[in-house]
Amino acid sequence: MKSQRGAAILTAMLTVVLVASLASATLWQQWRGVEVEAAERSRMQSAWILSGALDWARLILREDGRKGGADHLAEPWAVPLEPARLSSFLAADRSDTQAGDASQEAFLSGQITDLQSRLNVTNLVQNGAIDAPSELAFTRLFELLDLPDTELILMLDKLRLAQPTPAGGAAVGASAAAAAESDAAKVTLWPQTVDQLAWFGLSARSIAVLRPLITILPVRTPVNLNTAAAEVIYACVEGFDLADAHRLVQARNTTHLATLSDAGRISGKTSAQFNAALHSVSSRFFEVRGKLRIDQATVQEVSVVQRDGLEVKTLSRQRVAGSSPTLQ
Repeated sequence: MKSQRGAAILTAMLTVVLVASLASATLWQQWRGVEVEAAERSRMQSAWILSGALDWARLILREDGRKGGADHLAEPWAVPLEPARLSSFLAADRSDTQAGDASQEAFLSGQITDLQSRLNVTNLVQNGAIDAPSELAFTRLFELLDLPDTELILMLDKLRLAQPTPAGGAAVGASAAAAAESDAAKVTLWPQTVDQLAWFGLSARSIAVLRPLITILPVRTPVNLNTAAAEVIYACVEGFDLADAHRLVQARNTTHLATLSDAGRISGKTSAQFNAALHSVSSRFFEVRGKLRIDQATVQEVSVVQRDGLEVKTLSRQRVAGSSPTLQ
């Protein structure tokens, strides 16, 4: 009898453990399902809101294009959108929204940046050959920032190989053809982001220093003197020193440049060379940054848009989700 009672107690204990394990597994599955559903809902909400932010930016750029004229930092598109609370729009329903409930708080912010305020890496190679004025601009920038010139030389060589000479050119000799065939074996894809310049010889430190001063656009672009930093103006204007560039920035911040002739007049440097191929006072390419914070999660999106007249089209969109995202 004692052995039977012991067996019955052991069986009961095993049954309790089994039921508790099954209950725990069920609760965990339910919790996991709720979390997955909440994350998916948050992702969809973030996608819609960030898409709306991009549409807002495109509308502002379109209206600015309607006015025409120069693009400068006193225009509406250059004013950043400060964090705005969007809790009431993101709540599942009105009954879920409680004043002071941090879990329901969401904030949206954004900014439009003129990409033609930076040196364009695409300018360095034209028709399979290194462009001398653009090479000089990058050389001056590297010297100013105390970056290794060996990295620039390596980057130029690899960029030249990444953009092969277009077909239909003049006939080449046997030795030139052999050299071209050897170069073709080393060709890499053209970079799409500044970070990808690491493939072309730039170190992580150089990329970090150059990031706010350079960009990669699909076509050749001049530098907008109304929006460029003093370092970029110094690099792209032959005959300027850094003090001249800072004076031009101070002057244009008071009264923007309406034409390139204004830049020459304001700078007072007769030796400075301004031309439409290298410099401008208007822009076509812009970067739109949108940032959405929901509770402890943050989603950022970076888009590149191109404006031609009243048409503003999106060229690329990059999104990074996480509590502390970093973007190019």
